[in-house]
Amino acid sequence: MFHLLRLLSAGCLVLLLAAVALAELPALRFDRLTPLSGAAGGTVLAEIAGADLEGVDTLLFDHPGLTATPVAGKEKEFTIAIAADTPPGVYDVRLVGRWGVSNPRLFAVSHGLVETEEIEKNNDLATAQPIAVNTAVACRSDSNNQDVFRFPLTQGQRVVIDCQAGKLDSIMDAVLTLTSADGRQLASSSDYNGRDPLIDFAAPIAGDYYAEVHDLSFRGGFPYRLVVTDHPSVDQVSPRVVQAGQSVEMTAIGRNLGPQSRPAAFAVDDSASAELPWEARTYLLQVPSDLQGDYRFIEHPTDHTVLPTAATCTLTGMQTRLDDPTAIGAHPVLVVDMPTAVEAEPNDTAGEAQPLTIPAAVSGRFDQPRDADWFEFEVEEKGDYAVDVYCERINGRGDPYCVIVDDKENRVLDIDDFGIRLNDFDGHLRDPVGMISLQPKRKYKVLVQDRYQRGGPRYQYVLTLKKPEPDFFVAVTPHANPQPHGVVLWRGGAVRLDVVVHQRDGYNGPITITAEDLPPGVHAAPTHLVNNSRGAMVLWSDDDAADFTGPIRLVAVGQHEEQSFTRNARSYAKIWGSTLNSSRPTRELVMAVRDSAPFAVAFEPEMIEVTAGESLEANLVLNRRWSDFTADVTVLPLSFPGQFKMANGKFSGSDRQIKATISVQANTTPGDYTLHVEGQAQVPFSKEADSKERPNTLVTLPSRPLTVRVMAPKKE
Repeated sequence: MFHLLRLLSAGCLVLLLAAVALAELPALRFDRLTPLSGAAGGTVLAEIAGADLEGVDTLLFDHPGLTATPVAGKEKEFTIAIAADTPPGVYDVRLVGRWGVSNPRLFAVSHGLVETEEIEKNNDLATAQPIAVNTAVACRSDSNNQDVFRFPLTQGQRVVIDCQAGKLDSIMDAVLTLTSADGRQLASSSDYNGRDPLIDFAAPIAGDYYAEVHDLSFRGGFPYRLVVTDHPSVDQVSPRVVQAGQSVEMTAIGRNLGPQSRPAAFAVDDSASAELPWEARTYLLQVPSDLQGDYRFIEHPTDHTVLPTAATCTLTGMQTRLDDPTAIGAHPVLVVDMPTAVEAEPNDTAGEAQPLTIPAAVSGRFDQPRDADWFEFEVEEKGDYAVDVYCERINGRGDPYCVIVDDKENRVLDIDDFGIRLNDFDGHLRDPVGMISLQPKRKYKVLVQDRYQRGGPRYQYVLTLKKPEPDFFVAVTPHANPQPHGVVLWRGGAVRLDVVVHQRDGYNGPITITAEDLPPGVHAAPTHLVNNSRGAMVLWSDDDAADFTGPIRLVAVGQHEEQSFTRNARSYAKIWGSTLNSSRPTRELVMAVRDSAPFAVAFEPEMIEVTAGESLEANLVLNRRWSDFTADVTVLPLSFPGQFKMANGKFSGSDRQIKATISVQANTTPGDYTLHVEGQAQVPFSKEADSKERPNTLVTLPSRPLTVRVMAPKKE
């Protein structure tokens, strides 16, 4: 009964969200791109699907090596050209049309693979589509059926069969099966890389083999990419923590790594043939010294979990890949400004604890089930120390917890998951983070173990233990909407971005966010956050701002005691409409300016001083910009910090100005705060400008910001 109620509730929620989605102005939505990939140096005939697609004539990629031209007479088809020097990787693509810019979708670029398309019908062994090894097939799931592909292997030939769906923004939950020519199942897989399956197989005899793919619930119409290859396939790299500015010898671990490889210490535990050996191959990584708190990626981190995640939102680092353009797999590493170490077995008991020197950054692994990793250390100075275990952030498969005990075996710290979930943004991770006060000349021991005592080659983590280094990470997303959408500013109006702040190691100073590279006529006031984990950033435009589509930058500046910080705000985008908390990172924050907004709300004046514990009165001004819009406009506080309170208000009839009273709590920290309200109204609207039928549409628009300077109460 509980499961039935949960399903009914979920269904009602989806219907409700769909209804809400219909009650706003058009928002260009990008649901699907097929195919999902292409080969460097080639072209691809692509088809798009989505909503509010009127006038879409451009595909906007985040790499200059990718361009697209519309196919004449085919309004939803484009020819994508991929320059030969485009690096292998995964790239964002957005639609550009009458209603602005869409949410992004993903497109993969390969080297050394033949890119082809699925040919139906291919639903059983008799009708299996023939393909060669080192082919990537663009497919679409069949409803209540499966897709079957046939490929020849020589005796002993080892291949990786990689089904990529969630990795490339598809909602498909794929199941992959490998069978012999006589129909015997040889291997099956699901949820190997996030939700995506992968099979590693060495042919016992020469002959034809068959890959069968279907959605877990046999849903149809979802795109996916099937890769069958004997090119190098890297499953993991080590170490997972490297020092900034250094040249580091990395070890890639995987399959078919070439003549430079050697046998690795592990057997494959998720393969078609039991105990297939891993291979190891070394290469040099030149670690940048200018990350400044950023994370640079080659492939979007979409395979860290079975659901989309903002797992890397608090990771300073980069992805690395084998120095071979045909190799599959890019993997995240943490970059630190201190010497690094590697866990050394045996350290399974407190008596075998591995000694560490503080500060410490250790690359570790739960080598087998029930593995417990112990470390021992002393500190030279009394005070607070920061403890971090990176696992989900670096695509480790474990769910670690961390315990510290003192020299009397008292448990002095026990930490587990951390992070923020807000609307579409899921930064809540299975990584332990905490602070502890330590005494000098005492021995402490650290235990790191998987919560469920799992282990194996992929259960990697990094432990850091150091004096606190206060800092912060800022993420921005388009304001929550039931469906994916882009950042579109209606001319003369305003648009809101949600802001999420993760404060690290005790950072509690103010943060000011500013916008750079804005087009002419578009504005953003500095947005001030004071010891707050969430907020809003609002952009607005002049009445005569020109149409625009392109990237902008948001930069966050902070101050903690005597130290200043400048950090790029990281951009995230919602990718699924049916799942909450489904944002993933993007390389760029792209916005568009389009048609005239129906109304605009602004504070006058734009800055007010108030003493903590008192109230302020501000003027709110309404500009009705559509001649047939006469309805009331309700005004609500928008993401106010907890110390500020305001009752809802309303512009009625011919009102052009109303008063807003905002109370400020007595314990509010002095400083500058940015406040916004939002206006809601039923607005007559039709996509056709000359239409006589203009039904009411609920429109919600943010106001221009008000800066409130809070002063400390005068001492009596």
